[in-house]
Amino acid sequence: MRESDNSQGKWASHGEYVDCLFEAVNISQQHFSGIQFEDCTFNDCDFNETQFKDCKFIHCQFNRCQMSVVKWPYTELFDVNFIECKLIGVDWTQADWPTFRRDPELTFKHCMLNGASFFGLVLNELVFDSCQLRDVDFREGDFTDSKITNCDLFQSLFMRTQLGAVDFTDSVHIDINMLNNTLTHAKFSRFEALNLLQSLDITLVD
Repeated sequence: MRESDNSQGKWASHGEYVDCLFEAVNISQQHFSGIQFEDCTFNDCDFNETQFKDCKFIHCQFNRCQMSVVKWPYTELFDVNFIECKLIGVDWTQADWPTFRRDPELTFKHCMLNGASFFGLVLNELVFDSCQLRDVDFREGDFTDSKITNCDLFQSLFMRTQLGAVDFTDSVHIDINMLNNTLTHAKFSRFEALNLLQSLDITLVD
């Protein structure tokens, strides 16, 4: 991997960057369009409120980046890893998710995604590991076979959500109505599984 000559984020519209390393780039609140990044790594960058329109991020990794309210209109994300990133208030529904690809290979580890929206998206096999997912909108989506482990889901929304075989192990503050969501073969820690029974309006006795 080579360090890019465009390390300050002076990227050309419709440019292409392959196998580049970007360090401490600060481009908050800027707009970019038509750029393709492939096999690139972004370390300690500030992309807060930045817009990437009609771009592509393929086989890329973001480490310790500030990306709150980043915008992805018509942008394709495939095989992208976010590690220790702050992604508050991101509307993931703006991005381009091809219907032929149900698994975008997205991974989030130790990230903060509070206030995000995945409303109505079909994104199978997502990985959220040790993330804050507070007040996230998962309604009407299909997240089959995803892993949402050791996460905080306080006040996150689920309604008519496909959660088949999703692994929620060690995640907390899960509020999912079992009657209007699909949870076949999903995994929960024991205490959180008992909380789910509240939606059935039943009484547990010893």
